[in-house]
Amino acid sequence: MTQNNNTIEYRFGKAIRRRRRELDLSQEELAERSGLHRNYISGIESGERNPSLKNVVKLVAALEISVSGLFVNYGIEVKSEPENDA
Repeated sequence: MTQNNNTIEYRFGKAIRRRRRELDLSQEELAERSGLHRNYISGIESGERNPSLKNVVKLVAALEISVSGLFVNYGIEVKSEPENDA
């Protein structure tokens, strides 16, 4: 499956990976810190998973950063995306 590098899931995953590596954490260590499964972390980092807000909060806490800090400092700019809601 080819991943679209422009999706929010892809950009978010790359930011999570970058921050994790800055802290010199393995995916297993991040999984332990966040209470999430290592395979789930891998799916997020590859852009294949779309984490819930609860899991985003768990991840940023484990990565010792705020949600806004992750978005601002790691280039997850919010681009206009079509609304799927009515």
